[in-house]
Amino acid sequence: MKARTCWNTVCTVDDLVPESGIAVWTEDGPVAVFYLPHRLPALFAISHTDPFSGANVLARGITGDLKGEPIVASPLYKQHFNLKTGVCLEDNSVRVKTYAVLLDGNRIVLETADKQREAVAA
Repeated sequence: MKARTCWNTVCTVDDLVPESGIAVWTEDGPVAVFYLPHRLPALFAISHTDPFSGANVLARGITGDLKGEPIVASPLYKQHFNLKTGVCLEDNSVRVKTYAVLLDGNRIVLETADKQREAVAA
């Protein structure tokens, strides 16, 4: 059975910084939203938590492109994470959670688990 999800507004276009990320809070915890205007799609969202350190820092990482794939380098230990898949390029057994993200007018919305519906169903 697929978990129930919902779409939540997390910020606006004006909050985004080209070629970098911002941290937002969701029911799932902190999420890093990246805006790469030279790509299609231009928006990516992954967990803000670096799995190697446990620190919430990935939105502060340096974005780039490796073999045509969008990546972010953790500002702490410099591991690179694919922004599409969440897979760590240095250790493919490690990954960060990815989120569906889209532009709705001026709002940036993320698909996250619907915690309220899950609690009622349980």
